[in-house]
Amino acid sequence: MTRNASVFLILTAIMLTGLGLAGGCGKKGPPLPPLNKGNLIAAPAGLGYTLDERLNGSRITLTWAHAVDPENAKIPPEGFEIFVATKDAAGCEGCPFIFKSAGIVPMPKMEFTYDLGPDLKYYFRIQAMGKNDVRSKFSKTLNIDKK
Repeated sequence: MTRNASVFLILTAIMLTGLGLAGGCGKKGPPLPPLNKGNLIAAPAGLGYTLDERLNGSRITLTWAHAVDPENAKIPPEGFEIFVATKDAAGCEGCPFIFKSAGIVPMPKMEFTYDLGPDLKYYFRIQAMGKNDVRSKFSKTLNIDKK
């Protein structure tokens, strides 16, 4: 084997090794503790709403329920964070929307009032929060079309 062929093989091996080590999604974050069965908070359930007809339906009151599951989600929540996303009628179909925090409700309260604007679609979801920033999965998303 010639010297050039040997150098080529060595460089190729180094490049392939480097590419294999550089793979991955590129997303880095702090290490997460292992989750033990039961050391979770259950997601809020039964998300519903009422519209205040005295204000022409421009104010919504969200209500939900929460139950501790002693086997799978035994951590009790300390509060709930409410998230909202909006989309106007001119918004493109299928375009993503971003949920933003609308507020936090402490336990034992399980309702939240929010003022709606005209001609928008609203999407609400709730997340239970516990000690040490432990959070549940999100509730089902509630869609409100305010036209």
